Amino acid sequence: MIRPLSPVDREFYLAMTENFYGSDAVIAPIPKEYAERTFALLMEGSPYAEGYVLEQDGKRAGYALLAKTWSQEAGGLTVWLEELYVVPEARGCGLGKEFLRFLEQKYEGTARRFRLEVEEENEGAVRLYKAFGFEFFPYDQMKKEL
Repeated sequence: MIRPLSPVDREFYLAMTENFYGSDAVIAPIPKEYAERTFALLMEGSPYAEGYVLEQDGKRAGYALLAKTWSQEAGGLTVWLEELYVVPEARGCGLGKEFLRFLEQKYEGTARRFRLEVEEENEGAVRLYKAFGFEFFPYDQMKKEL
């Protein structure tokens, strides 16, 4: 089951983001205050972000974080799959597939592009995303921290 994050999920969300940012799926951890700030934004109902809980057998087993932006290059709304994390004991049970199907259905006819970042070494995630039609960009992205 997939459902929106709610205030009762705060500690779960913070723990899961700590696990995600402590894993090999990302380059470096983030300060806990960033996750706290994101959760507060999600609870305010921001039009720019959405958070979800992934449940298996009635238990919280992961989370997903989306960010929305306009892209001229894509010709419309772009939905970023910022984070998708499933606890190790629930991996391989179809939660990632279920969330990607949910994402496609939710934004059918409104989004022009889905984007995400993945470490190439995360072979399971790469296989999953490719199975859903994701492709690597032929260029690198850049950033500037403020």
